Amino acid sequence: METIEPFVFARMPEIHFGPGKIRQLPNLIAQKGRKVLLVTGAKSFLRSPHYDQLTSSLAENGVAIDHVSVSGEPSPRFVDDTVARLRGTVDCVAAIGGGSVVDAGKAISAMLLQEGSVTAFLEGMETRKHDGRKVPFIAVPTSSGTGAESTKNAVLSDIGPDGYKSSLRHDAFVPDIALVDPELILTCPPDVTAACGLDALTQLIEAYVSTKASPITDALAESGLIRAASGFLAAFEQGATNREARSDMAYAALISGAVLANAGLGVVHGFAGPIGGFHEIPHGVVCGTLVGAATRAVVDALISDTGRYHAALHKYARAGALLTGRTTGDVVGDSRLLVETLETWIERTRIPRLGQFGVRETDLDKILDKSNNKNAPVQLSREQMTGVLRSRL
Repeated sequence: METIEPFVFARMPEIHFGPGKIRQLPNLIAQKGRKVLLVTGAKSFLRSPHYDQLTSSLAENGVAIDHVSVSGEPSPRFVDDTVARLRGTVDCVAAIGGGSVVDAGKAISAMLLQEGSVTAFLEGMETRKHDGRKVPFIAVPTSSGTGAESTKNAVLSDIGPDGYKSSLRHDAFVPDIALVDPELILTCPPDVTAACGLDALTQLIEAYVSTKASPITDALAESGLIRAASGFLAAFEQGATNREARSDMAYAALISGAVLANAGLGVVHGFAGPIGGFHEIPHGVVCGTLVGAATRAVVDALISDTGRYHAALHKYARAGALLTGRTTGDVVGDSRLLVETLETWIERTRIPRLGQFGVRETDLDKILDKSNNKNAPVQLSREQMTGVLRSRL
């Protein structure tokens, strides 16, 4: 038996998981204070009966409400403007929405007790160290993708020719409570379901094969892959009615956040930051469109460099068997099975190509200059990384 290498596992939020859990949210908020900031998306949750029920219940509990909506990925300016208006008036922040909404709420919570702009604390731009003080934060995802409800970072974007995506990160920023109710995800449209699901799947796979993986992250990642295997296509095709599939994908996304927070990510997410900074493309689409080609490139590189003996290749093979429920009886064959499954799912769910969002051949060098392999088990060359991007233009 192999020796267990030393590792650290970050704390998790208090998790409330299951259908109907949204009804507990007013009481959970009331336990945190008498004035809450609700951060939501621009449309879907506000139009649902859950929003009226929540606000009515909060009023009955004597909780005053302020509200902001997030459209698209949150920018530093949005966070700064919201904090400037509300600093000193909020006891709790509850973010109810997709990954961008949760990131926005997380960043607002982290900045309400700080002075100055959030940009001073962003990775790669940092001029100050955050002390970890924040307003209590509750994350309520309404999609199954980024797993932001179980991570310690909030991703902010300033999109344009000189744009960037960067994280506000601290161990204290893990949500105090993650309330995950699959019923909130039933209305998520098929295209968003597919992109978010492939984002969660990318995170599970990249953390599983990461150079920073541990026995705990491996066990969690495998449990997430098992649920994604049963839930992904069913959620895409029957998402409005299939509660079991929605539960499977809600769990997979939650776990994907936990494992990425502890094991890191790989080449797909090494691309995602620069692409999302330069071009207005949803994060899930970037990951979903690249995960097949990037996994193929890494698997091919492992086979070429080490044959069938690299530990990560055995993990790719295991992931292939978990996703498909079958095995070829061969490590290389099962690794190829994983790649083929991912590429089939990408095609079946019609994930857009990068070119549909304006990415051109002439943009590749600029993207590659900012990209990296992160914690991938093999370092792809610039030529190999170019091939991945070019295949999805």
